[in-house]
Amino acid sequence: MGNRADQVIGDVLKRIHEAIVDNDVTYDEYQAVKQWLIDVGEAGEWPLFLDVFVESAVEQQVYRDREGSQGTILGPYHLPDAPVLDAPYELPKRDDEQGDRMHFSGRVVDHEGNPLAGAVLDVWHADAKGLYSGFDPSVPEGILRGKVIADDEGRYEVRSIVPAPYTIPHDGPTGKMIAAADWHPWRPAHIHLIVSADGYEALTTQLYIDSSDYLDDDVASAVKDNLVVHLEPKEGEPEVLHFDYDFALAPARTPAVA
Repeated sequence: MGNRADQVIGDVLKRIHEAIVDNDVTYDEYQAVKQWLIDVGEAGEWPLFLDVFVESAVEQQVYRDREGSQGTILGPYHLPDAPVLDAPYELPKRDDEQGDRMHFSGRVVDHEGNPLAGAVLDVWHADAKGLYSGFDPSVPEGILRGKVIADDEGRYEVRSIVPAPYTIPHDGPTGKMIAAADWHPWRPAHIHLIVSADGYEALTTQLYIDSSDYLDDDVASAVKDNLVVHLEPKEGEPEVLHFDYDFALAPARTPAVA
């Protein structure tokens, strides 16, 4: 453990030192960074900063060789106690829920294409204003969240509304950093999922709407080409936008022997 800590921490500090030299950092700049680090902690924004600017690199490294579908970051808006919905599956919504109606479907299979009956899809996303239930008081609890169960052939269907792009919180020190770097705080429209089945590694992923802005410059750098979906009118229901997407899960990893 000590050797691993020495390796990683030492390497990170070495690269910070190199960046100081390469960019000719001044004492005034150092003091500004020091104060910013303190401000992030006092504002409770370390989870925000790490989720947005670090997690995607960790996810890509950890799962670089995983079989099956691609994943991406979890993000800060997951609530683990979302209820299992009743079929036909539709995410809970308000009576006057705004946004275009959406339907998506597909199969959950293993990495060899065999159906995974009873797979669970934990689904959540923002509303048409980019707000999440459980995090914004204007959105009722439980809205646009729920768990869906795949049938005996691994097939699933979900009805909901098309989510909107949104900004990460940017009124605190993280936002000040973004503004100082002349970046934007936007994430493209997306649907979050955790897809799981007994004996397989759970897949945490996001599906991105191809008509959304910010696909090419997502502030969280979490978009992958294979996760971008195209919505088109559903056959027989042209007022509903539809896409298909299949998920392939990798076998559960065998714990390392101590």
